[in-house]
Amino acid sequence: MSGDHHDVRTQHTASATPSGPVPQSLPLLRLDIHRMLDMMEWQEIRAEFSYDPDSPLVVTVTFLIEGGPRATWRIGRDLLYQGLHSMSGVGDIQVWPSHLEERATAWLQLMSKDVGALFELPVPPLAEWLDGTYRLVPAGTETSRLDLDTFLAGLLDGPEVPSD
Repeated sequence: MSGDHHDVRTQHTASATPSGPVPQSLPLLRLDIHRMLDMMEWQEIRAEFSYDPDSPLVVTVTFLIEGGPRATWRIGRDLLYQGLHSMSGVGDIQVWPSHLEERATAWLQLMSKDVGALFELPVPPLAEWLDGTYRLVPAGTETSRLDLDTFLAGLLDGPEVPSD
C-alpha cells in the first residue's frame, strides 16, 4: 500500500484502547467532495466511505455521480490515512494534503488504464472517521482478522492446468 506504515501504527497504538466498548461496526461516511474537471471547472459529487472489519486493510469508496454511474474503488486504509498528512501511494492511487499548513483538504488521484480523476477531500471528517476504523481494528492487528489459511488454500486449490 503506502510502503511505510510506521507512522500510522505509532499514531494509532495509543488510541487502540478507547475508554469505552469498542464498536463492532462503523457507519457509512457520506461526504460531498469535488472532482476537478479542468483547471477552472469542478463537479460536486457524493462519496460514500465504508469499512468492513473482515477486510481490515481496505476502505471502500463509492462515488455517486448525479445522472451517471456509480464507481467503486478499494483503497488501502493506511495509504488513505497517511495521505491526509503527507504524500502517500504510487501508481493507480495517490493521496496528499493540499496545503500542509492548513490540513483542511487533501487530494485523491485515481488512475486506471481508461481514465483518471482528481478529487478534493475534506480532511477533518474523513480523519475522524478513519480514526474510528483504527479503534475498531487497531493498526498492526489487521492480519489477525484475516483467514489466511482459507485464502492460501483457495490459491493452491485453484483450477488445474492441464499438462502436455
